[in-house]
Amino acid sequence: MQLAHVLVRCGQTFANGVTDGAASLSDPSLRAADDLVDGAAQVINRALGALAGSDGSVDGTFYRVSEGVRDVARLGHAGVSLGAVGNSWPASTARRIVLPLAARTIHLHPTAELAERVLLPGDPGRALAVATAVLDQPRMFNHARGLWGYSGTASDGKPLTIQATGMGGPSAAIVIEELIDLGARTLIRIGTCGALDPELELGRLVVAERVLARDGTSTALGASGVLRPDPTLTAALGDAGARPVTAVSTDLFYGDRASRNDEWSAAGVNVVEMEAATLLAVADRRSASAGIALAVSDRLAGGVRCRIEREGLEQAGVELGQLALAALARA
Repeated sequence: MQLAHVLVRCGQTFANGVTDGAASLSDPSLRAADDLVDGAAQVINRALGALAGSDGSVDGTFYRVSEGVRDVARLGHAGVSLGAVGNSWPASTARRIVLPLAARTIHLHPTAELAERVLLPGDPGRALAVATAVLDQPRMFNHARGLWGYSGTASDGKPLTIQATGMGGPSAAIVIEELIDLGARTLIRIGTCGALDPELELGRLVVAERVLARDGTSTALGASGVLRPDPTLTAALGDAGARPVTAVSTDLFYGDRASRNDEWSAAGVNVVEMEAATLLAVADRRSASAGIALAVSDRLAGGVRCRIEREGLEQAGVELGQLALAALARA
C-alpha cells in the first residue's frame, strides 16, 4: 500500500498542476492536457486496483480527474484547483476520507477535504461566489454532474465546505445523503425563495423557523405537516440578521399557483421554495443538524411575479453565505 500512497499523491499533484494552469491554455493545449491527465488517471487507477489488497481500501480520492480539466479551465476556476485529501488543511483540523472501494459515493466525487460544516446553495455559480467570498484558498471538492463544491478554511479559522445541490428535492436529497455519508454533520441551505408576504422586499434575508412539507421528495421520505430546523442554528441565523419566517416547500417553480399561494398565505406561510423540507427530512433521518437561510428573489403577492435583478441576486447569494458563516460561528 505504500506504493499506492505514492501513486495517489503524485497523481493528485500532477492533476492540480495541470488544472491550475489550464485556464491560460488554448483549445488544442486543453485537449492535450486532458488526454495527458486521462492517461495518467488510467495508469494510477489500474495500479490502485491491483494494490488495494485484502482490505479493499485506498487513501484519498482520485476520481476521474480528467473530466474536470476542460470544464474547470473554461468556467473560470483558475486558482481553485482540484485538491488532494490531506494536502490543504493543517493536521490539527484535517479530516481524512478513507473509503472502501465498494463504498465510494455514486454521484459526488470528492477531490478535496469535506468539512463537517456544509453550506448548501442550489446554484453551482452561487457555490463558487460564496466560496470565493468566505474561504481562504478554496479547493474544488466536487465537479461531477456540474454540482460544484468547494472546501477550505473559513474566516473563523475552521473548515467549511460549500456544495451545490441543484434544483428541487430529488437532486438535493441525493447530494445531502452522500455528504452525510462522507461525514457532514451540520448543514445550512442558502437558497432563494418567493415572497408571499407583501412586506418582504427583494433581496431580504430570512430564516425559516417552520417549513411546511408540500413537496414530493420530503413526503416520500416520511415527512408531513410542519418541519422545524435545528433550534440553535435557527436562533443563530436570526441573531446574525435574518428575519424569521414560515416557509413552504413545493415541487413546481412555474405553473398556475395562484390558488395554492392563497391557501398557503392563509395558513401563515411567508415564503415558498423547493428544497428546505427535503434537507430537514434527510437531516432528521440521518441525525444531522440543519438550518434554512433564504434570500427573497421573487415577490409573488397578488399573483404577479416580480423578479430581482441579476446583480442583486448575486449580491444576495454572497450575503447568504456570510450570514450562514456568522451563524455557524455563533452556534
